[in-house]
Amino acid sequence: MSAWTGHGVPVAVVDYGAGNIVSITGALATVGADVRLAARPAALVGAVMIVVPGVGASRPAMRHLHRVGLDTAIREAVSDGVTLLGVCLGMQLLFERSEEDGAEGLGFLRGNVEPVPEAPLLPHIGWNRLRLATETTHPLMAGIVDGTAAYFLHSYAAVPADPGMVLATTQHGGTFASAVAQGRLLGVQFHPERSGPDGLRVLGNAVGFAAAAARD
Repeated sequence: MSAWTGHGVPVAVVDYGAGNIVSITGALATVGADVRLAARPAALVGAVMIVVPGVGASRPAMRHLHRVGLDTAIREAVSDGVTLLGVCLGMQLLFERSEEDGAEGLGFLRGNVEPVPEAPLLPHIGWNRLRLATETTHPLMAGIVDGTAAYFLHSYAAVPADPGMVLATTQHGGTFASAVAQGRLLGVQFHPERSGPDGLRVLGNAVGFAAAAARD
C-alpha cells in the first residue's frame, strides 16, 4: 500500500480488478488528487474521497468487494463523512439492486439498475449529450453547460427512486440518469476520464467538493 504523498487531496480509487484504473487515476492526479489504489480496506484510511470506477457487471464486482471487506469499509467511510464518487458501473453500485444479474448493490441510494430504456443499440458506446436538470446548481456540474458531450460505455443505467437527485440525463432511445448526487454521494454514468476537458472539470469538481466537505 503506497503512502499519501501529502501533495493534493487524498483520493482512494477502489481496485476490484475490473475498473479502468490507469485512466481514472491519471485523470484524478491531473486535477489535484493525491491518488492511492485501494485493493484492501486499510488503503481507504485517510481518504477524503473514495472513487469506485468500473467496467463489467454488478455481481462479480460486489462479490469481490465483499470477499476482501471493501463493501463494509466503504460503508463505514461514508458513515464517517467521506465523499463517494461512483463512475459508470461504480455509479450503478451506489443503488440497491441491478437487473443485469440480480445483484444487490451497496444500497446507498434508493432505486434499481435497469437496461437503458428503448435503446436502439446496446451497449451504448461513444459520445452523447448531458442534459442538465432544471436549475442544477450542484458543485459537481459547475462549469458544465447543457448539451456538453461525454463518453459512455454501458448497457444498464440507474433509475433513482428520487428524481430530485438527478443532476443530468442523457438520451439513447429513452432517457436515463447520467449524473446524480445526494449528500456526499456522487455518481456519473459516463466516463469523465475519457471525456476530454469537460470530463476533467467534473473530476476536479468532485475533488474540490470532497475537500470542502472534509473541512466542514
